[in-house]
Amino acid sequence: MEQGFFITGTDTNIGKTRATLTLMHYFQAQGKTVVGMKPVASGCDFIEGKLCNQDALLLQKNASVQLEYELINPFAYQAAISPHLAAEENPVVLPKIVSVFDVLKQHAQIVLVEGVGGWYVPLNQQGDDVESMASCLGLPVIMVVGMRLGCLNHARLTYQAIINSGLRCAGWLANCVDPVMQKLPENIDWLEQGIIAPLLGVLPYMPTADFKVLAKTIDFAGHINHNNNAVFHTNS
Repeated sequence: MEQGFFITGTDTNIGKTRATLTLMHYFQAQGKTVVGMKPVASGCDFIEGKLCNQDALLLQKNASVQLEYELINPFAYQAAISPHLAAEENPVVLPKIVSVFDVLKQHAQIVLVEGVGGWYVPLNQQGDDVESMASCLGLPVIMVVGMRLGCLNHARLTYQAIINSGLRCAGWLANCVDPVMQKLPENIDWLEQGIIAPLLGVLPYMPTADFKVLAKTIDFAGHINHNNNAVFHTNS
């Protein structure tokens, strides 16, 4: 059967989309067909009469197969605020996200689902949050850590929250968002000691991302399959 990963982050604006696009290019370089999904997006613009999110458009553009926008981002909101506040109309409904994900699985071997904000960001007024969405999909989770001051605490808290949810943390990515962060290697080393899941890659700071270059920093071999049993099955 097809398999995917859920991409979450330690905060908002720490590079989840950058990491997701990097992973898309990594798996494509391995010969897999890949699509990206951003089920919920705030901060959208009207493009040709419909709300579109720039990050979701990038996922759509970089996919192995071209699919309609509504399959990439079924819940799009104009206001750049928490989804549970932005969704005055068309509130997030988790079963719809699952059904759209099931459609995407028919088009690609790997589906990468990007969350919104951090792990506990609320999605609707019924109490659903990003954790709820990840749990409904049942995918192994990849955590993106934005390497900047304060990330150590955020990373450990997010990792523990993922484990507490009962989901598997397939690994984590160190995304270098601060070009002058002090003691960067030492901070990464400390996180490696405190997070049981493997470090899958360190994405260097790049003013303009080259995803083919960034994809070469990813290393799944000997990590996910051995340590987390997060084997993805394909039809190839």
